Amino acid sequence: MIWNIIWVTALAGMGGTGLGGLISCLFRKDSSKTVSLLLSFAAGVMTSVVCFDLLTEALNSNSSSTNIWLVVLGVLLGYIVIAMLNSWIDQNTNHEVAHIDENHPRTADSLEELTHANHLQEHREGRQPRSGLFLAGLVMAAAIALHNVPEGMVIGASFARSAGQAQLNRGGLTMAIIIGVHNIPEGMAVAVPLISGGMSKWRSVVTTALTGFPTVLGALLGYSLGTMGPFALALSLSFASGAMLYVVFGELLPESILMWRSKLPAATTIIGMLTGLIIIYL
Repeated sequence: MIWNIIWVTALAGMGGTGLGGLISCLFRKDSSKTVSLLLSFAAGVMTSVVCFDLLTEALNSNSSSTNIWLVVLGVLLGYIVIAMLNSWIDQNTNHEVAHIDENHPRTADSLEELTHANHLQEHREGRQPRSGLFLAGLVMAAAIALHNVPEGMVIGASFARSAGQAQLNRGGLTMAIIIGVHNIPEGMAVAVPLISGGMSKWRSVVTTALTGFPTVLGALLGYSLGTMGPFALALSLSFASGAMLYVVFGELLPESILMWRSKLPAATTIIGMLTGLIIIYL
């Protein structure tokens, strides 16, 4: 089972970010609407998996009446950890080219801004040294790599519920797929400044894919914690749920709605939630 978890997580982590890097090589400015719908759909599926699968399992993993407080603590801990990591990422990347003022939303409202491709124009006009853009790409790569550890824990914790079974559970596979989709824009955010800063396209794609490797380490950690007993499983699943709730409500939904100010992202989120329900209970 361990080897199955490793290759599934590697596909979600390295495959997702690597695909984002590959897409960035063929970057199109008119793809914001497509990315918006992709993010909102992923947010909907992820919400269903968290609320109707991970948290339900966490609450039922221990018959103790105090289990609810353990779940609440785990969710808050997971949320705070991911929020702090994302805050660190923002502080070390957004300042490289000033494009967010006091009236601007603190998240991307275009695909160019989400992937920092808008920095390229600043460099072409000579307002910033090209090396600064390359450095921003390296910082983003390191930040995304660190960010992928708790995301891997989500996958590992999901698989820990079926540790005694020969086959992987659908909840874990679904979470791996959704995290892989979520990693595509992150891979683009790493590759675009690296390519614009002078790195060759194939090297930038490989570097971007490698930032997904910590997802495997996180999955092994989450799986190990989740198989240590009911208490550890409840805490692990709760932490994973909190981490994913931040990703949904702090990243995916704000970015998808700002990138396309329409009713369709909301509708796609509902479709995603219904898809998640079908996957979990069918």
